[in-house]
Amino acid sequence: MLAGLPPETLQSETAVFAGGCFWGVQAVFQHTRGVLQAVAGYAGGEAGQANYQMVSSGITRHAEVVSIRFDPRQISYAQLLQIFFSVAHDPTQLDRQHPDVGPQYRSAAFYKGAAQQQLERYITQLDAAGFLPGKIVTQVSPFTAFYAAEAEHQNYHVRNPTAPYIVEYDLLCRGFKKDHVVAMRACQSKLSDANWRRKTIAMPHASSQHPFFTEF
Repeated sequence: MLAGLPPETLQSETAVFAGGCFWGVQAVFQHTRGVLQAVAGYAGGEAGQANYQMVSSGITRHAEVVSIRFDPRQISYAQLLQIFFSVAHDPTQLDRQHPDVGPQYRSAAFYKGAAQQQLERYITQLDAAGFLPGKIVTQVSPFTAFYAAEAEHQNYHVRNPTAPYIVEYDLLCRGFKKDHVVAMRACQSKLSDANWRRKTIAMPHASSQHPFFTEF
């Protein structure tokens, strides 16, 4: 169920990721070549509906997520995982992401089909490689339903590029940097570099996988 979204076509697939506040995660994937649409919303909860007030309470167990419709001829699901785990958020933070605390800000990936379910192997490989400073706590669950967020939460970064939250936690701590590893370390050490702000992630057509990851 993808409430408010166009259906997948033969030329597109969908990935659903949770990585803290959906404002920044949406912005990262909106700037990714091969992504056709990135929509902020809610998934992974127990209730049959979701809105910002309900999800923020933590009662429904939904997470803030982004549903990403992409063209697999331009970017693979594996490449989306690379961005998700090394740029879009810090997967070692449990039930939080930077200043936002609660299960609605957890790290999670919702798989659709057997191929996407193999993302558990990706996590095992990253943990074994020691790529990140701590153990990955990302929840892996089957996709059930997605509820699009309210209009005021869509394209928030585009509409509010100078908002304090965006500047401090998204421009400096997510995907607007030259290198994935530097991005993570710069965020953790609270470094900033104005020259790296507002950069786009242009993933090449050819595979540029993390060296520790085997394509599936």
